[in-house]
Amino acid sequence: MFEESNLKKLKMQRGLLYVFFILLTLLSIVPFWITIVNSTRSAPQIQQGLSLVPSRFGWSNWQHLRGRGFNVFEGYRNSFIIAAGSTTLSLYFSSLTAYAMIVYDFKFKKIIWGVILLLIMIPSQVSIIGFYRFMANMNLLNSYIPLILPSIASAPTVFFMKQYLETVYHPALVDSARIDGATEIKIFHTVILPLMRPALATMAIFGFIGSWNNFLLPLILINERSMYTLPMLIQLLTTDGYRTEYGAMYMGITLSVVPLILLYIFLSRYIIGGVTAGSVKQ
Repeated sequence: MFEESNLKKLKMQRGLLYVFFILLTLLSIVPFWITIVNSTRSAPQIQQGLSLVPSRFGWSNWQHLRGRGFNVFEGYRNSFIIAAGSTTLSLYFSSLTAYAMIVYDFKFKKIIWGVILLLIMIPSQVSIIGFYRFMANMNLLNSYIPLILPSIASAPTVFFMKQYLETVYHPALVDSARIDGATEIKIFHTVILPLMRPALATMAIFGFIGSWNNFLLPLILINERSMYTLPMLIQLLTTDGYRTEYGAMYMGITLSVVPLILLYIFLSRYIIGGVTAGSVKQ
């Protein structure tokens, strides 16, 4: 009887957990579904209230989007160049910095780490005016370089990589590779980077989304229409002083969200697969 009562309690607890996770899943999915539904509705329908059922104005919203000069493929290209370039640089050099902070002992190591923590606490908006003037003096306006190259020094990514590496790193890994004659850079590429795959996937999602949705900095640095990113193109749809086409706006937002969802679906398996992965058996 005692075992049966415990089994019933476990089943009840498991059922409550399933209900809780289903509710969280619905709360996560509903905003995306509403955005997709609104992209198929007209502006008057959207103003009338919320709906979870798609309408029949999707094609007209797409035509209005194209009529306003919204070149979605050009926007995809520009946003992808910036997001992919900045994310790749950020992941590689942040991992390299975190590896150096964990493995090596060198002078001023604690001071450098303190500076990294200080940079995390400084809002990026504080330095935006100085950054703009610096880029203008270097003739780098209307260029993607200021949007990609500074990602080499990403303090939050370095912090996350170091904290993750502290939990999975074991000196025996590097020592055995050195005994086999591997160079330090080869050790980093063949031993450390595969070990950090879950952290890389996590920060790739956050970094790519942050760069993809970045609106303020590209708006300040880029003036040429052909170089506009997707958020900048969507912003152009709100400049009509007589009527705002909310359906077209939601269509543009939906198109900009699709690559982010695909990225998460692709990289989430590396996060899940690396949670229970171990590198050294004791």
